[in-house]
Amino acid sequence: MSIIAWLVLGLVSGFIGSKIVSRRGAGILGDIVIGVIGAFIGGAIFSFFGAGGVTGLNLWSLLVSVAGSVVLLAAYYAFTGKRR
Repeated sequence: MSIIAWLVLGLVSGFIGSKIVSRRGAGILGDIVIGVIGAFIGGAIFSFFGAGGVTGLNLWSLLVSVAGSVVLLAAYYAFTGKRR
């Protein structure tokens, strides 16, 4: 996957994940960072359970990345004790 595809996937999945968890976006850069890290986390979780991880710029990869973003944000808010 190209760097542009990772950025687009990260932006969309980070935005969706931050809307699910905190009802607010984190800004363009924040959403990209959350989404890209979430894609790695989601890929690791899904691979652990035998499903495919991020495979490209498609709906399955978006689902995996959003799931990872939600896990990342939920863990962040659980450890910091704050919510935006």
